[in-house]
Amino acid sequence: MGSRAADQHAAGAGGRFPDPHHDHSACSAGALEVAEAICAARGEKMTALRRHVLAIVWRGHRPVGAYDILAAMQAENGRKVAPPTVYRTLDFLRQQGLVHRVESLNAYVGCPDPVRPHRVQFMICSDCGVAAEIDDARVGQALDSAAAAAGFVPRQPMVEVSGLCARCAAPRDGSPAQG
Repeated sequence: MGSRAADQHAAGAGGRFPDPHHDHSACSAGALEVAEAICAARGEKMTALRRHVLAIVWRGHRPVGAYDILAAMQAENGRKVAPPTVYRTLDFLRQQGLVHRVESLNAYVGCPDPVRPHRVQFMICSDCGVAAEIDDARVGQALDSAAAAAGFVPRQPMVEVSGLCARCAAPRDGSPAQG
């Protein structure tokens, strides 16, 4: 449980966005292995359903919606799955810190560092759809300061920034990239 799943795929953009050529099967398998260990250490059960939903979330680094997860499960199982089942499972995975909800997309993404509590900040590429989780203490401190100055108590401090990842922002025709 010592190595971060993120370490298996980090590259580019400050090590935050996955290299498109990384071994995603190792990335995904590592995330599932860490999740199993976390649940066992907490006395929680990683049921087959929970593992299946988490595996679907970890199929890529793009946030996936609950209904997309539901459709994948139904296609794979050949039987109907009730939406509340998926939502309850996602709630469990969120409570354990194994997935995050990307509010702006109403979708879920696997947490690359579920071992330690941390604040969530996302950079979301509007071109390829990949979401990179960052945990920058300066952003957290700025939010804390702004909230305190406003007399506000945040419940779910989360920052989501959409834009272009380095790969998508790179010029494709040799001309300079434009922001």
